[in-house]
This record gives sequence, C-alpha cells and structure tokens, in this order.
Amino acid sequence: MRIIAAAMGVLAATSGYAENRIDIIRPDAPELAAFGEHKIGVTTMSFTNPDQIDVVNTNETDEPPLYDRSLTVEVWYPAVENTVAGGTYTAILRDGVGTAELIGQAARNAAPDTSETYPLVVISHGYPGNRFLLSPLAENLASKGYVVASIDHPDSTYDDQTAFGSTLVNRPWDQRFIVDSLTGRDGDLGAIIQDDNVAIIGYSMGGYGALIYGGAGVTLISTTYEWGAPQGLLERNMMGTETHASLADDRIKAIVAFGPWGNNTGFWDATGWAGINKPLMLIAGSIDDVSQYDAIRGIFDDSMNTTRHLLTFENANHNAGAPMPPPAESYAFSETLGYAPFDHYADPVWDNVRMNNISQHFVTAYLDLHLKQDEVKARYFDLTPVATDGLWSVDENGEETPEHSYWTGFPNRTAAGLRFETKLAGE
Repeated sequence: MRIIAAAMGVLAATSGYAENRIDIIRPDAPELAAFGEHKIGVTTMSFTNPDQIDVVNTNETDEPPLYDRSLTVEVWYPAVENTVAGGTYTAILRDGVGTAELIGQAARNAAPDTSETYPLVVISHGYPGNRFLLSPLAENLASKGYVVASIDHPDSTYDDQTAFGSTLVNRPWDQRFIVDSLTGRDGDLGAIIQDDNVAIIGYSMGGYGALIYGGAGVTLISTTYEWGAPQGLLERNMMGTETHASLADDRIKAIVAFGPWGNNTGFWDATGWAGINKPLMLIAGSIDDVSQYDAIRGIFDDSMNTTRHLLTFENANHNAGAPMPPPAESYAFSETLGYAPFDHYADPVWDNVRMNNISQHFVTAYLDLHLKQDEVKARYFDLTPVATDGLWSVDENGEETPEHSYWTGFPNRTAAGLRFETKLAGE
C-alpha cells in the first residue's frame, strides 16, 4: 500500500509541479513579489578557507586538527540586457541521495551587467540544507539589482550532514568568509559588487549564524553542551571574546532571519542581544516547533538596540516563508529518511509559492530601504499589526479612501493569516 500511495503522490506532483519552477508569482501575490527589470545570470563558485579547525574530527582530549574548509556558492546577479532568460539547476534532495531538476529564469554563466554596481546579499541555509533551498528568493532579488550568493555549508548539506558542532562553530565564519571572498574581487562579477553594502539572510541555522555575525555572541553555558562543540570550541562565538568581537563588520547593513534557531536552547541572553545594532527582520510561523515561536518572539522583544520587525505566518511551522516549493521528486517515500522528503520543504497549512511571494515582497522592501536607501519602501512596514484588522476601503474609481488601512501592497483579502510587528531601538 505504501508503494501505491507513493506512486500516486508522485503522479499528482508530476501533473501539478512537473517543471519544479522556482520563479512562480501568483496572481494574488503582494506588489513587490514581482520580478524586477534585470535579466538574471547565475554561476557556481568555490572558495577555500585554509587552516580551519576540523570540528567534526576533534575529540575530547587531543589537539584539534586543522583542514582547508571548501565552500561551494551559487551566485545570482544582474545580467546584460540581451541575456536569454531560463535555465535549470540540479539540486540534491533532503535524503542526500535523490536529485531534482529546478527551472528558473537565470541563465548559466551569462555576462554580468557592468553598467552599474549592486549590493551583495549572502544566503545561508538550515541544518541540513543546500544552496538551492532559498533559490526562489535568490533569483527574485537578483532581478531587482542585487548580487546574491547562496552557500553550501560543509558538514551541513543533505549529502554531507555530520556533527552538529561544526554548524554551531562555523556558520557565522562561513558567512563572513564568503563576504570577504566576493568583495574586492577582480573581473566583471567582482566589479559589479558594492564592497561595503551587504545583507545576510539566514534560515534556521543560517539565521543562528547571521545573528552571531550581526553581533549577538552566544552564552557561556551554550559552549558546554555535550551535544554541541567539543573542547569548548564554540567559545569562538561567545559574547565578550576577542574572536567574536573580530566578526564585527560595518559592511553588513541588514539581517533577515527566517525561523532562527538557538534562542530556544539558551544560546543567548540579554547581553548577547544587546550586541545587535543592525536592522533586523524576523520571519516565522506561529507554531514553529523546531526553533520555537516563543523563542523567536524573544529575539524580537529583546534585541533592544536596533529597530526590528517580526512577520508571522499564522499556523505555519518551521518552514514558513523560506524553502522552495517541494520538488515533484520529493513526493515519493524515502527509505533513507523513513518519510517523504516533501515534508522538509512543505507546510501543512500554507502553500509554499504563496509564502515565497510574501517573503519576496517584504525582503525586497527591507533590502531596498536599508541597502539602496529607498525611503519610499518604508511605507510597506507601516502596517496594522494584525492584517485582518485592516480595512479595505476604496471609492468608485478604485482610489483609497481616508478610512483605508489594509496592508500596503496587498490586494483585498490577501493578507489574511499574517501579522507584522515593529519595535524601535530602545523599545
């Protein structure tokens, strides 16, 4: 029966999502979800960070060994006007064995548009994950004038998932290393990147790393967990240490964290949260049982030295807003996992494309405001906190009346199930 059910599931997926498109914009999407004016190029790059501590092979007593830590990065960028849109990606699935072909708008190795320069956005996946997990957002942002670099984090990808301690120690440093590697480069791609204008977007453990990189050093107690990093190696990221202080980076202008993990297990306290002074946007599901929604709200409440936002998808779980739609190949039962990889991408309540479109809208407004100084985009954050409390009121010509208070950029009735909250620095 399981085989029959799996086969039927694959058939249904194939008929509806056979192409595994990552560039779908629904007709009911909010205003800023639409693709921008730029053609998109994409290329795969590799960078090696030498002489890093090999956390996976560190035991409890011997000197930690060193190794060269190699990272594969998918880079999306604005391409020249005559670029023919369209291309494919081969992505490994959650089981670390199967693959899926994704289709988007980016053209492989297209010539970059060197007529101007663009801010850099670094994307960091969860544990486990890979560089394609947030590819709908990556392509979308590149079309709007950003260079977007999405990292495969060693020891943390679907086919390379090893000791969790490596992820705990290395995440913010991988992010910093890729920023260092892509800024100040020669060549056409290097020439279009604004070296001092960067945002970090992280999902789950990627959000954990982004918060540390953004100033929130971890607690002493978190460096002692038996299931964490051996020999106190996590002290590298501890608040008050010289190593954590060396992460401080004026190039980072904004942080976006989807369902960030860590506050649910004591990785931060008030001193840590005081270290964040960069603009912060949190995106989460109200029933997240992985990073724990209440713990994510705690980040929102306690990061008092910056203006921060919290976008909540009501009744969504940990996959709120970040992962790509489940590929058709993920619908089949996996003997390796004991379940269909579909569960890794999907939410039981919300449609992935719908969530992706909402995230694309808000992240676009957020990055345009903080990296492009587009002050007009601030209006997309001046919202009635509970969307359904907003009033849709237009006249016979479709013009908004003074009573209109529905969410800016959202068509009538389409913001239901969402909350958006803001706290200013000092609140």
